[in-house]
Amino acid sequence: MKTVSRDWQSGKFLLTFEVEGDITRQLEGIREQRLSIVARRFRRKRSLDANAYYWQLLSRLAESAGISKNRAHNLMLRRYGQTETVDGRMIYVVVPDDDSGEEKALEAETYHIKPTSEVKQARDGAAFRTYIMLRGSSTYDTREMSELINGLVSECREMGIETMTPDQLAEMMALHEQH
Repeated sequence: MKTVSRDWQSGKFLLTFEVEGDITRQLEGIREQRLSIVARRFRRKRSLDANAYYWQLLSRLAESAGISKNRAHNLMLRRYGQTETVDGRMIYVVVPDDDSGEEKALEAETYHIKPTSEVKQARDGAAFRTYIMLRGSSTYDTREMSELINGLVSECREMGIETMTPDQLAEMMALHEQH
């Protein structure tokens, strides 16, 4: 945002934004149209190198532990991931509180959930555990991805899996920060 001014007659604010590149063609397509524009705080996205390192290391962890990559990914998200929210409030779901419910949650690829200690009884007596919805790592910014990678690195080191040295990891994250 470059400037902010106020029309004293209408009381409305005028915001001026600076954009990169030539947008002449796009302007022709919206001339004389009403627009709805959303401005959000800029946050850096994670780098592809950091993402590739995460999945490479996760594959080694899964293989070493004898579990699927989906299960390993869900375990890492449960320990080091970010919650999904709507208007600042967490999203909760209920899942049958049995081995098959937990198994399905751990092997899920399209959603990620973390169990809580809260169990509810249905009218028929069946038990349902409350889970917290987690964001997929593809939505993470630099800081969030760094937390996830650092957690994974820590777990891999505990299992004797070779990882980048702390200096290499710091260098990768610094490059990631620059991008």
